[in-house]
Amino acid sequence: MIRLFRVSKIYPPDYPALVDIHLEIEKGEFVFLSGPSGAGKTTLLKLLFRGEEATDGQIVVNGRNVGRLDAGGVAKLRQEIGLVFQEFKLLPNMTVLDNVALAAEVVGTPARESRKKAFNLLRELGLKDKHDARPAMLSGGEQQRVAIARALVNEPLLVLADEPTGNLDPEVAEETMRLFARIHEQGATIVIATHDAGLIKRFHHRVVMLQRGYLINDPKVAGEVWR
Repeated sequence: MIRLFRVSKIYPPDYPALVDIHLEIEKGEFVFLSGPSGAGKTTLLKLLFRGEEATDGQIVVNGRNVGRLDAGGVAKLRQEIGLVFQEFKLLPNMTVLDNVALAAEVVGTPARESRKKAFNLLRELGLKDKHDARPAMLSGGEQQRVAIARALVNEPLLVLADEPTGNLDPEVAEETMRLFARIHEQGATIVIATHDAGLIKRFHHRVVMLQRGYLINDPKVAGEVWR
């Protein structure tokens, strides 16, 4: 699913965000990217969906060399990826239903089908009664579930989440992680960036550790399971 070979990202004038990263993530895996702020977690996620371009190295996602894609290829790649951000990034003047349905419409799904898919997903996530609400009327946990619904409406092969529980209280964070577990059980590959060690310990998945742009621990490479 994901292959990184000798990947580096240097920001001007000479800041190494990632240095010589080798990483493989198989289809159907659930992986945590961990490390302190500034470790390179967000940058790595951005490279996977071409939100940023690597300075050196090769990145392959679902059989595509990301660095060689033209604009159409990048758009197609992103259609197969669900993105969940810490900030939610919901459109404030649209209803919950419209926020989710819009993600389907922009990839060519007819409006009626998009709304049906969005409503069914909101119902599954316990938000059926909130479909006509604006984002500002929701709690933080509810907004995050809407963001997850938006990420899932196109049934992505890969879900990338950047600190998705960073703004949530512990109970809602736990609930959010269980939603990701359900998505994973349905066959999606999940990559979550987080610095929350407690969260990682409660959900036993592979942990890739970054520090100052370097990959310093990967149990798959080391042949061990790190908890």
